[in-house]
Amino acid sequence: MKHYDVIILGAGASGLMCAAQLRQNSSLSVALIEGNTRPALKLKASGGGKCNLTNVEVDESHYLGDETLIKSALSNFTQRELLDYFRSGGLRPVIRKERYYFCPKSSDEIISILMGKADGCDLLLGHKILSLEGQNPFILTTDKGRFQASRVVVATGGASYKELGSSDIGLRIAQSYGIQTVPFSPALVGLTLQPKEFWMKELSGISCRARIHVAGKTLDEDLLFAHKGISGLVVLSASLYWHRGEIVIDFVPDFDVSRLKNEKKAISTAIPLPKRFMKAFLDAIGLEDKGCNRLNPQEFEKLLTIRNYAMAPSGTFGLSKAEACRGGVACGEINPSTMECTKIDGLYFIGETVDVTGELGGYNFQWAFSSAVVCAKAIGSMSFKRK
Repeated sequence: MKHYDVIILGAGASGLMCAAQLRQNSSLSVALIEGNTRPALKLKASGGGKCNLTNVEVDESHYLGDETLIKSALSNFTQRELLDYFRSGGLRPVIRKERYYFCPKSSDEIISILMGKADGCDLLLGHKILSLEGQNPFILTTDKGRFQASRVVVATGGASYKELGSSDIGLRIAQSYGIQTVPFSPALVGLTLQPKEFWMKELSGISCRARIHVAGKTLDEDLLFAHKGISGLVVLSASLYWHRGEIVIDFVPDFDVSRLKNEKKAISTAIPLPKRFMKAFLDAIGLEDKGCNRLNPQEFEKLLTIRNYAMAPSGTFGLSKAEACRGGVACGEINPSTMECTKIDGLYFIGETVDVTGELGGYNFQWAFSSAVVCAKAIGSMSFKRK
C-alpha cells in the first residue's frame, strides 16, 4: 500500500489548486485521486468553455455560508492574487459586462496552468472513491486499490452536473467521521412557475434586464423566459437565496414608468420591453393596451407593478440543471484558518464540498481557489513523519 504525505480527493478547481500550491511550496508527496478519466471536467465546461474564474467585485456579501469562514479564505487569496497567479502562468483574463473575468480562449488555459504547477503529483484518474477510514494514517479505498496518507483533502465538489461525474461522496466521507453536513440541493438554477404565472411560459426565448429582490438581496442582470419557467443570470443568482415564498421582479429597473402619465403612445410601445412580453404582461394584470394618458389612477397603479411584480415560484429546475449546490460540510465544522475539520486532525474540506455557495459570476471558482490556497498553506507549514 503506497503512502503519501497528502492525498487530495478530486481533481477539479479546488483540488488542482491545492495540489499546485503544495508542489510549488513544499517537498511533500502528493496524490490527486479523480473518479473521471480526465481532470477538471466541470471547470472545462464552465462559462461556455471559457471559465468565468472570478469577478470584479469579490467579498463575502456575494455568498451564502458562514461569513467568518468565507471572509478568511477570500482575504488569504484575494481576487487580485488569483488574477496575478494565473497571469504569471501566461493567462490574460478578459472582462465581460464590466464585471466577469473569463479566459480569452478556453478553460483549457487555466487547466494547463494548474496541471503544470501541480507537476510531480501522482495523478490517479478513473479511481472511484469507495471509502476513507482511520486517521494518521488515513486509509483510502478506491475501486483500483488502497492508499495511505498522513493528511487528506476532500475536494470532491457538489452534486450538480452528474453527467460530469459529480457525486455526494464528500458528504458521505464526512458523515462516516461523525462530521455534520447539510444535504445538497440545487442552487444557481432556473425557477418553475405557479399556475398564476403560466403566461410567462409563452414567452420562451425572450430576455430582458431585470432586478430581483429576494430574501433581503437585490440582484441585477438578464432574465430569460424558458419553457419550464424563468432563468437567466439574475434568476440563477436569486435562486441561491430563495427557498420558498415570494420574489419581487422589476422588469424595467432603469426606466421611470411614472413619466408616462401624459404619454399618448400605447403602453406596449411606450415601455422599452419586447412587445410580446408587454402584451402578455398586460393581459396577466388585466390592463388594456391603450394610450398611457388614458389610464385612470387605479389603472396606472396597476401598471406600476411592472416595477415590483411579486410572484411565488413553485420550485426549481432541479439538480440536473443547477450550476452549483447549496449544502456540504457544515461551516461550523471547519477551521477558517486552515480548512481542517475541527473534529478530525489531518482531514480537510475545500471548495464546493463545503456549505458555501456564491452567486453566479465567478464567485464559486474564487471560493474554490481561495479555500484551496488556505488549505495548502496550512498543510505546507507542518512537519510530517514519513512512513
